Amino acid sequence: MAGKSLAVFAPETRALIERGWEIRKRNFVDKIYFDSPTATQSVTLTGTGCALNCAHCGGHYLEGMLPLTQVPEDTKELPFRSALISGGCTAEGKVPFYAHLERLYRLKAQVRLNFHVGLVDDEEILALKGLADTVSFDFVADDETIREVYGLKRSAEDYRTVYLKLREAGLKVMPHLTLGLKGGEFAGEEKALAVLSELGLDGLTFIVFIPTPHTRYANRQPPLLEEVVQFLAQARIRFPNIPLALGCMRPKGRYRQVLDEAGVALGLNRVVLPTPAARRLAEEKELEIIRGEECCAL
Repeated sequence: MAGKSLAVFAPETRALIERGWEIRKRNFVDKIYFDSPTATQSVTLTGTGCALNCAHCGGHYLEGMLPLTQVPEDTKELPFRSALISGGCTAEGKVPFYAHLERLYRLKAQVRLNFHVGLVDDEEILALKGLADTVSFDFVADDETIREVYGLKRSAEDYRTVYLKLREAGLKVMPHLTLGLKGGEFAGEEKALAVLSELGLDGLTFIVFIPTPHTRYANRQPPLLEEVVQFLAQARIRFPNIPLALGCMRPKGRYRQVLDEAGVALGLNRVVLPTPAARRLAEEKELEIIRGEECCAL
């Protein structure tokens, strides 16, 4: 098996990786997508504010986004080709895009839009049909995780219902599954795959919990790397025909290097900002590398 870093794994993990690769070879052409999303601008609708102050984020990731109020309107050509519309959540667990429809429609006339929306209602789903090129939906299937991480009095059934309604509305929905969301622990990720399999999906993006300073989970650890790789390989096996991606949010350093190599080796279709070792492994496996400059969900 190519990829020296993968020798750290137990034999059963390496066997899963090999099986995942064989399934990929049978079901997909020899191409892999490596994205560097420099042409997508992350936009926050709420500045750095968030009513939830989630345990894993605490508003930290909003600080690097451009406020919608600072997106220039008096230009015929923006310096980006697409935008990720996100922001903090309301106390109900939704990103309040509905309050900005007029401005968002003007932005839509210039660039493609990928929306983080949260637990939106029927009226908001209807409004998304004219706005969203893609909806990135964070999928959670564990009630305790929802309470602990988000502080929401909602359930896994609510996430299931909203996801299904988004799909039934004809929107392009890209579910995102955070591995180890509950402070680095696996809790409901396997159930999430089962529910998504039941409801249907056209693609799936995986991200991995990162302990972030000044959050309630700051002193936690990422999920065990071997457990993450086993889970990804099992997902490849479960969804032999569904494009699977490793998104931009994942730990750095040695963890990322090994994870990225394993992601290529087990048959993922897309990796955002891959490490040099992952790129070399793709070349060794004679995959045609397709380079993208926008958000992987688009």
